[in-house]
Amino acid sequence: MSTDESRFLSDPDELLPQRPGLPVGWRVETPDPGDRFTLARLTHLLRAHERHGRGWAASGLDDVLVEVSESGLRTRENVVVRDASGEVQAWGSVHDRAGGRMLFLHIVSRDLPEGLGRSCSDVLVEWAVGQARAVGRARGLEVQQIDTGAFADDDRQHRWLAAAGFRCVRTWWQMSRPVTPDEATLVPSPERWATDRASFRLVRRGRDGMPDEDDLREVHDVLEGAFVDHFNSWAETFDEFVHRLREDPGHRWDHWWVAEVDDGDGVTPVGALIGTHSESANGPDGSYVSYIGVLEEARGRGVAKGLLHTVIADAAARGRDRVTLEVDADSSTGADGLYVSMGWQTKYVTESWHRDVPVTDEG
Repeated sequence: MSTDESRFLSDPDELLPQRPGLPVGWRVETPDPGDRFTLARLTHLLRAHERHGRGWAASGLDDVLVEVSESGLRTRENVVVRDASGEVQAWGSVHDRAGGRMLFLHIVSRDLPEGLGRSCSDVLVEWAVGQARAVGRARGLEVQQIDTGAFADDDRQHRWLAAAGFRCVRTWWQMSRPVTPDEATLVPSPERWATDRASFRLVRRGRDGMPDEDDLREVHDVLEGAFVDHFNSWAETFDEFVHRLREDPGHRWDHWWVAEVDDGDGVTPVGALIGTHSESANGPDGSYVSYIGVLEEARGRGVAKGLLHTVIADAAARGRDRVTLEVDADSSTGADGLYVSMGWQTKYVTESWHRDVPVTDEG
């Protein structure tokens, strides 16, 4: 896929000729990424959504810009529902994540009464279903999956998603581990170190600060191979992979690590970890493990533990106070046991909700 192409339909009227349930004067439109008032309102809605679902907000303007900025729109599309005064009361965003999988961000103001909020939700879902058909047709698919998330304690979101044909398919533990300054010496150097079974290093970078493409391709290949049998794994091209990860506000090239082994036939990459920088409004920042994967043939050699020790030591050296990650609560790999044994604890729980959309069904 060329990341300059979009498979979405940009005009909401093509997907929503009728808006049943919305009051007179309410309208549905595409948000202007250059309108600072709209961006501020979307940030407010997102943070209120987080506070209701888990008790606190962490997102900010940068997270909104990932969805609505000109750069983000290369693989995304957005819609908002405005009331008669022009205030945004609901926001939907879809992301052409990989072949067969479309992510859907679904946020409705917490200030709306149940009936009106449900009507806004239904509009967002109808729009997303139309976008799923558009993306599926462009990719030549018969069925397009819509993948959306919800906090485990958000009963309103569960109720509306279930009524719209979504089903809860997976639970995820959002885990956190404290980091102390002395753990900067947990490994000899986060840049490069080795055990008698594996070696660990940052991806190489040139004098211009940009990473070596061969290293990035190795990280992509390792993660694609490591997750091929995991829940809801969809093949993602190298270009899609790199473009998506670079959109993350916390992206840093010096947070990408490769694990290698040498069994006598040359050095082979067998593991990878991609981290990001998590900013805090109050107190020290943290690190987040976006991806950690080890090829099946290399498991049991301490590769995953070595990569985790590396990111912990790196976080400590940077003065950060935690490392967070997400783990599949239903996985059979036993990864959660490793995380718990290394000091991670579940901070809150999220869910994946899916709906499969027949691409040729226009009913």
